Amino acid sequence: MKVAVLTISDKGSRGEREDESGKILKEMIEKNDAEVVFYEIIPDEKRLIAKELRCLVDNEEIDLILTTGGTGLAPRDVTPEATLSVIDKEVPGLAEAMRAESLKKTPNAMLSRAVSGIKGKTLIINLPGSPKAVKECFEVVFPAIPHGIEILKGEGGECASK
Repeated sequence: MKVAVLTISDKGSRGEREDESGKILKEMIEKNDAEVVFYEIIPDEKRLIAKELRCLVDNEEIDLILTTGGTGLAPRDVTPEATLSVIDKEVPGLAEAMRAESLKKTPNAMLSRAVSGIKGKTLIINLPGSPKAVKECFEVVFPAIPHGIEILKGEGGECASK
């Protein structure tokens, strides 16, 4: 599985903050026998985020794009809007599962606006920006991702139990 990690952070893009969340994602992806083929930190700019997502889908053979950051209530948090402007179909269960599991740990999980969806044959998932939350949320959704990617590629077998 080829994975892109896109960190959305004004401070991170200016070198004012270390990208711990992106590093955690890269480590967790590699531990799950997947390959990080692209990694970048960009500012919280809707047009730039959307452009980068489209570029990754159109020009790279990426199976999965994981964004981290920009999913909260701050005025510059626009990752969900940028993602929605790019995807063809939403996959709401992934974001719902992350919020449900996170809600067991903090009521602030209700404030997440993360979305997930597909563009072509690429799955795009918004993750939170906090290192702790990104780890917890990745652990929740990753078990379903390989099967979802297989289906997107037309390689998935029969899902129904006999």
